[in-house]
Amino acid sequence: MQSVRIAGVGSTAFGVYSGRTGRDLFAEAARVAIADSGVPRTDIDRLCYGNFVGTVAERQGHQGPLMAEAAGMTGPATRYESACASGGVALRSGVEAVRAGTADVVLVGGMERMNNLSTDRATAGLAMAADDLYERRAGVTFPGAYALMARAYLDEFGGSREDLAAVAVKNHDHALDNDYAQFQQEITVTDVIDAPTVADPLGLYDACPLTDGASAVVLVSERYAERHNVSAPIAIAGSGQGTDTLALQDRSSFVRTPATERAASDAYADADITPDAVDLLEVHDCFTIAEVLALEGLGLYDTGTALTAAAEGETTADGELPVNLSGGLKAKGHPVGATGVSQVVELSKLLRGDHVNSDAVDDASVAVAHNAGGTVASAVVHVLEVTQ
Repeated sequence: MQSVRIAGVGSTAFGVYSGRTGRDLFAEAARVAIADSGVPRTDIDRLCYGNFVGTVAERQGHQGPLMAEAAGMTGPATRYESACASGGVALRSGVEAVRAGTADVVLVGGMERMNNLSTDRATAGLAMAADDLYERRAGVTFPGAYALMARAYLDEFGGSREDLAAVAVKNHDHALDNDYAQFQQEITVTDVIDAPTVADPLGLYDACPLTDGASAVVLVSERYAERHNVSAPIAIAGSGQGTDTLALQDRSSFVRTPATERAASDAYADADITPDAVDLLEVHDCFTIAEVLALEGLGLYDTGTALTAAAEGETTADGELPVNLSGGLKAKGHPVGATGVSQVVELSKLLRGDHVNSDAVDDASVAVAHNAGGTVASAVVHVLEVTQ
């Protein structure tokens, strides 16, 4: 089985691009990643591409070949859809292709463009990741669904609104110097608590924004890197994917995420590590409670104990376990199909030492990316390791 290396990474800045098309955004991210890799476009064997609402937001299906053309490549191209985990699933497919030896070079990417839609239409588009029969028709949106999860957590384990707010404050702090982040602005716990309520107990600053953007990585086999003298010091050493019921009502608990637990267990076993080996993470914090549930699902905290991690400084840049040094979905932004790939872009730069926040983790060697879809009905986990 071939070892999978990350040869190059690229991303647009995340934000609002109402005047640009999705293909334009992806072309930029792919161009940067390919240039960073030093790999000729003609050597790319295939494209694995993540996108969720392009058929709604841009009235454009069949995006695989469209984005291959935008990237300037001619190999097979496939679009992957798994709601907000679309990018992570695309990445996992690319990893599997390299490991199996069916491809030596894979371009993996993702893109989403939503700010050309009204907030109501974008919310309705994202709600397609929920159960249409039992959730959408009853008026459930994702802010409401995550609010149910947050209320269940606070009811069962205690904790305060301030603890949740600290997650948002931390991630905004991490994004302050990240030029790729949608929000480079400091906020306080008071700001979060005083913001308009979206769905009790979550407010406006507990939620990630609507974001446009694209990200890409170039994966190569160890064999290819050696033969072509390609610098690829980061390996994807572990990959795992998990699934849960689509509707919240069918779950035995609102305070656990079995899809994350399964994905993490498989990824750790694949990389032959335990959670104790992890130095830093990018996790799917679409809402503040989502980061808490992710840390517990990943086995880094016992159930019911991660709520205070940000407030106590454990997951800050100078804490024992830095989480979302990019700013996370909360501050960097969440262009749905690109998010899972973007997490690996950020972690690769952090581990390589060329990220604005690399000084916070200058001795790190193991990182984890966690990408989730819906109310974590889908989850993908990847383990990155420094190899040289």
